[in-house]
Amino acid sequence: MLSFEDESVPENRTMGLNPVAASANPAQHTESAKRAYTMAAESNNRIRVEDKSVINCKADVNQLVPFKYKWAWEKYLAGCANHWMPQEINMSADIALWKNPNGLTADERLLIKRNLGFFSTADSLAANNIVLGTYRHITNPECRQYLLRQAFEEAIHTHAYQYIIESLGLDDGEIFNMYHEVSCIRDKDEFLLPYIDTLTNPEFQTGTVEADQQLLKSLIVFACIMEGMFFYVGFVQILALGRQNKMTGAAEQYQYIMRDESMHLNFGVDLINQIKLENPHLWTPAFREEIRGLLQKGVELEYRYAEDTMPRGILGLNAGMFKEYLRFIANRRCQQIGVDILYQGATNPFPWMAEMIDLKKEKNFFETRVTEYQTGGALSWD
Repeated sequence: MLSFEDESVPENRTMGLNPVAASANPAQHTESAKRAYTMAAESNNRIRVEDKSVINCKADVNQLVPFKYKWAWEKYLAGCANHWMPQEINMSADIALWKNPNGLTADERLLIKRNLGFFSTADSLAANNIVLGTYRHITNPECRQYLLRQAFEEAIHTHAYQYIIESLGLDDGEIFNMYHEVSCIRDKDEFLLPYIDTLTNPEFQTGTVEADQQLLKSLIVFACIMEGMFFYVGFVQILALGRQNKMTGAAEQYQYIMRDESMHLNFGVDLINQIKLENPHLWTPAFREEIRGLLQKGVELEYRYAEDTMPRGILGLNAGMFKEYLRFIANRRCQQIGVDILYQGATNPFPWMAEMIDLKKEKNFFETRVTEYQTGGALSWD
């Protein structure tokens, strides 16, 4: 079962984008591609399955087949089959509820705004990390194919949060700047920045033990902590609202997003374990302990977010329940990548989340689905 927490940012910081990386020389990447092509052309041998590897591979990355990692291709196909767009979801009930001064409590409104404040920029961070970093260092075409699909899904998620913000008529300046101005959100993003900067730095190259461990560490941080931990307090909160027939349009979109993110997590775990299998020298006892420390830090940061977003009990939830949930999640992440668990005896206080993760796309969650899809934000719920 899959399971899944006001100050200024220092000047001259770009969330997820190293200033050097943002101005990386395209010619450098073009020349690298030319060399790979030339090497393959001169070899007189067609690519064999055994020529492929996830990192540090010299085989031509332009040739998708023969497949070596069928799991990556199957996840790409599953992602395509799960395609959805935000405009498919009717927001009229959410709009009416938000406009009703008695429709939601002050704590519920705070929770929703904090959620959107974190998520509205989080998926942009994830997309930048994939496109400007991870993709360059993964040398297998079927894995890259999934990463392209994942990057598009991150764009859809950012679109979805913007769609909710616009539908509710929220102050977009306030919401989109929470990742600078609200400490519990900023601290999570600040934790991620060094791992983004590592991979997006144009000078970074794999091929040494130190560099390959840096890549592996960054992959673990993004799959197991960002997508596998930092998202799930927010998911539980909005889906708990939906279970009480509140904010049902937003809850439906969060369900689709959570389904995508659970697949991102699974792909990331498979990628991590494949790199470990092919490079066992990277998986040292000291490295494993470092990873456990990072997972523990992730629990602390997400729990702080849970406390900030719900300072009092709400929706039958309280911050203490999230402490147990995050410990349970951290143990699951440890087990998935093969490190010793952190919290003996932790249990899942939200078993209903499993049903949400296993949703079917054709399900009409709250009978709000639009039957005719229109592009370009042409739908109106007034």
